[in-house]
Amino acid sequence: MKKIGILFGQENTYPQAFVERVNAKRPKGITAEFVRIDKVLQARGGEYAVIVDRISQDVPFYRAYLKNAAFGGTAVINNPFWWSADDKFFNNALAETIGVAVPRSVLLPSNQHPPDTDSNSMRNMAYPLDWEAIFDYVGFPAYLKPFAGGGWKNVFRVADPEDFYRVYNQTGDLVMMLQEEIVFSDYFRCYCVDRRDVHIMPYEPRNPSHLRYVATPSAESADLMEAMEAAVLKLNLALGYDFNTVELAIRDGVPYAIDFCNPAPDADYHSVQPDNFEWVVEATANMAIRRAKAHREGVNNLTWGEFVTSFAKEAFPI
Repeated sequence: MKKIGILFGQENTYPQAFVERVNAKRPKGITAEFVRIDKVLQARGGEYAVIVDRISQDVPFYRAYLKNAAFGGTAVINNPFWWSADDKFFNNALAETIGVAVPRSVLLPSNQHPPDTDSNSMRNMAYPLDWEAIFDYVGFPAYLKPFAGGGWKNVFRVADPEDFYRVYNQTGDLVMMLQEEIVFSDYFRCYCVDRRDVHIMPYEPRNPSHLRYVATPSAESADLMEAMEAAVLKLNLALGYDFNTVELAIRDGVPYAIDFCNPAPDADYHSVQPDNFEWVVEATANMAIRRAKAHREGVNNLTWGEFVTSFAKEAFPI
């Protein structure tokens, strides 16, 4: 019997619905359950054919456990190795190279020295930075946000250089990025499952969290919907995420990818609303079953994005 597991934390709607949906489909030789960990022995594991990861970004022990499970052949959703390496600034650079519109962004060193470092550790940095060129490139107003992370934590809108310095001086040892503000007419959050299924949801990030999915777009033309779906698929094929959300801001009819490093996306019944919840439960259950059926013992069953595989092909041509 092949097992599909889900690893989760404080969620109380999606994990339960996911397990129930997989088992309700009665796939031959496949069952779903909550992951149970009683020991982690090096280079041993693989008791699960598939694990859907919802929590390892917050629990380092789980991330290490999932990497070990992958050695045993488990198809971990999402790939824990790539997830560990990825960040939002890199995402933007990649998006630009594959033709997806993104806000202009600049990476900034932490305002304070990282732990266990001093000025000698930063001797390769120019001081001061070329702030004039940075501000000219990004423009104001702008957003100052961590280069990695999520949940809208430590995200600030800054109106001008004076406002920027005031906020930046309070960011401690966080590595930040300064990003162009996209003044949008509409905003969408898009689920992407298995790099093939896309669900586009009107979204209002300025609303309280429980009302963000209660939004009415000004326009949903067929051309715009097609452009958004194409952008979402392009990004997830390049990054290799099996379960992700992409946030798109529409400016002058063009979708700009604002945030697309969300490998444990919100899927709570009470926030995403019933119709969206039903879609994501069904789509992810179907994906997990497909991955379990395709699972082969003793081999790498992880998904790797085209960004990584293209390098592999160039380095090791057949």
